[in-house]
Amino acid sequence: MKKLGWGWKIAILYGGFVVLIVTLVVGSSRQHFDLVSKDYYEAEIDYQKVIDAGKNQSALSRSLSIHANETAVTIDFPEEFKSKILSGEIQFYSPVNSEWDRNFKIDAQNNSVTISRSALRNTRYTVKIKCSVDGKSYYQESDLMLHS
Repeated sequence: MKKLGWGWKIAILYGGFVVLIVTLVVGSSRQHFDLVSKDYYEAEIDYQKVIDAGKNQSALSRSLSIHANETAVTIDFPEEFKSKILSGEIQFYSPVNSEWDRNFKIDAQNNSVTISRSALRNTRYTVKIKCSVDGKSYYQESDLMLHS
């Protein structure tokens, strides 16, 4: 068996390094990344409105409560909203896959909104609730884990 000289050992080490770098570049170029939203930069400019709506939300007697069972997700609004006209949107944002994101208009009945689980996947969602009552905006973000 012949011994390798130091020149060959350096060449093998360098070749292994090149193969590793090429593998990492090819692997990373095949990764798929979703931005939070398609209009990310425009949404960032309007973010001060979200901050103000969040302050309005924290001034309420209690936060919106979100709970799920096997058939539905229910969002209950604070007593201050009872018998008032609610308008706005509920966004279920999935950090796993943007195709699983869902948006619903707020149609509050008896001070709550019920959304069928059949419209949602079994995954972790960030629930973003933007609503307006009497011309004042409110915003709340909550995590929700849906599983069977």
